[in-house]
This record gives sequence, structure tokens and C-alpha cells, in this order.
Amino acid sequence: MNVQFKKGVLELCVLAVLEKKDCYGYELVQIISKQIEISEGSVYPLLRKLAKEEYFITFLQESSEGPPRKYYKLTEKGKTYLHILVNEWQEFSKGVQQLIQEGISND
Repeated sequence: MNVQFKKGVLELCVLAVLEKKDCYGYELVQIISKQIEISEGSVYPLLRKLAKEEYFITFLQESSEGPPRKYYKLTEKGKTYLHILVNEWQEFSKGVQQLIQEGISND
């Protein structure tokens, strides 16, 4: 998949996954990678940015598989921002789809 597509939509994907459930970083990467191939290196800087902007909080939780894990939990501000992004995404993808269909029909 085009790298620029992934960069543009990764923030939306992270927030959408966190709305469903609290996750630790690696878990988040695994869930998103089932749909879109991404690297851990692309997610962690984004997590720091979104936490700084108070779209989610972090907390440590004990793990039976090693040291405590840092979990991310969406805040009300994050939920509001997610819904704004979803609306923008739907308008954007609808416009792109329209352009593609018009381009194909002119062939």
C-alpha cells in the first residue's frame, strides 16, 4: 500500500482502535496491522504526540508475560476528535471515489 496513504490515515486508525478498547503499544500495532501493514516505528511517535495533545491518557498495568505494560485510554477530547476525523474521512473518501469513477467512466 502507498506509504502516503498510510501516513494520512494512521492517526484515525489509532483513535478508532482505542475507542473500542484500551491497548498497549505493541497490541495496537498488531490490531492495525491486520488491516494495514504498518511498523512499530511509525506508531510510537504518533502515540506520544496524541498523548501530549490529551486525546488519551496512559496507565501501567501488570503483565504475566514480563514488565508492566503502558496502556492508552481514549479521553472525551479524543473521542470528540475521532468523530471529527471520521466525518472528514468519509467526505474525503467519497470525493476520491467520485473522482475515480468519473475518471474510469471517461476511458
